[in-house]
Amino acid sequence: MPPDHIRMPESLWAAVTPPGPELPQLVGTEQADVVIVGAGFTGLSTALHLRETGVDVAVVEAAEPGWGGSGRNHGQVIPTLTRPDPEDVVAKHGAAGERFVALLRDCASTLFDVARRYQIEAEQEQTGWVQPVHSPGRMGIAERRVRQWSKAGAPVELLSREQVRDMLGSDAWFGGFWNRTGGHVNPLALSRGLARAALDRGARIFARSPVSRFERRNNSWIVTTPLGQIAARALILATNAYTGEFAKALAPEIAREVMPVRSWQMATEPLSDAARKIVIPGRQAMSDTHGELYFARYDARNRLVTGGAQIGTGADSLKASVAARLKRLWPEIGEVRFDYVWNGYVGMTTDFLPRIHRLGPDAFAWAGCNGRAVALSIAIGQELAKAAQGVAERELALPFTEPLPWVAHGLLRRLAPLMLMVYRRRDAAEIPDGPSGPPQPEHMIAWASNLRNRWRTS
Repeated sequence: MPPDHIRMPESLWAAVTPPGPELPQLVGTEQADVVIVGAGFTGLSTALHLRETGVDVAVVEAAEPGWGGSGRNHGQVIPTLTRPDPEDVVAKHGAAGERFVALLRDCASTLFDVARRYQIEAEQEQTGWVQPVHSPGRMGIAERRVRQWSKAGAPVELLSREQVRDMLGSDAWFGGFWNRTGGHVNPLALSRGLARAALDRGARIFARSPVSRFERRNNSWIVTTPLGQIAARALILATNAYTGEFAKALAPEIAREVMPVRSWQMATEPLSDAARKIVIPGRQAMSDTHGELYFARYDARNRLVTGGAQIGTGADSLKASVAARLKRLWPEIGEVRFDYVWNGYVGMTTDFLPRIHRLGPDAFAWAGCNGRAVALSIAIGQELAKAAQGVAERELALPFTEPLPWVAHGLLRRLAPLMLMVYRRRDAAEIPDGPSGPPQPEHMIAWASNLRNRWRTS
């Protein structure tokens, strides 16, 4: 049995998903053309696409495939970022941003296409993703996003209050928008399915082998674990919010440029047939405009999978508050009981944009999913596979930047849960609707960004 610190969390996904493949530890010395650190969505997608072109690839994982964020998340397949819209991405990254917007636009379909192509059974449902707005003034958010994503070629549609009521079965929202390419999956099943597909095509995956360091030596990248080493021409670091969890010295600048924020997930008992006719009858994925996010989707057993945030680490108070929320949104739901409650980290950045880096010759990394890792990671894995094979930057949908570590990262990480109070206050306030849509709520991340700028100029 694996040690406690690498055992799978007691989540719904761990309870219902067939075991993953048996994998060895890395023992002794190995060689590969490309070595990948991390067997989550990004690392496994990269490995799979490298093997499709015949590249010799080895993946080194600290625990098991899907142990981190890739196996603990809500499983919503969302083809947008949390805050930045297409024009924001292009303004920051120019031509690379335009290519990245196209990757974002198609990333949900990319995920479902990959699952079909490799016959991965991940309870996938491409039923669309809905973002309802929780106050009238925030309709500007939906209008802006529909306008910009329509211009980028995405199949989005603005929804009236009546349309949202029909789609979600609740009067709680004032309209919104939806993207038909989104949906939801069992994320742990997707992780394990990607691992099997990569293994079937000749990839090597080593588990229970935390990487303590990587270094450039004699024109090769050397990755070191407690019991072994791998030498490779190219390196991909795919550890996201868990970069510093097993070895703080692994990539400290990348570990400190994302804020690991604990996200709680929970699954109800299966809903009755009568309740399912009212509560999200079309089985779309839904997440709204609250800072303290309201989100929900069904799993394959008709459990409503949702979640929330709290100050502290216990689950009992969270169960009570989220149950009360569900009954406010859908009075017809009846008594709410949760069979599973679990959590994992979301990697947040100061500007809510992902960070993609060159670490050196033929070495690349990305971090900062900002709650959008499921679809985005699969698509980024395709691009990182191209980068590792020497495809020119002008042909990649990867906007490269330099790492930007947070100032006082450790302190801010301890304070992050307190932002829940700020979220609740901002969520309760109405906001005026301006020409370009309403502003987003203030956030500790924006405050930290200002602090860092002052630090650098002092």
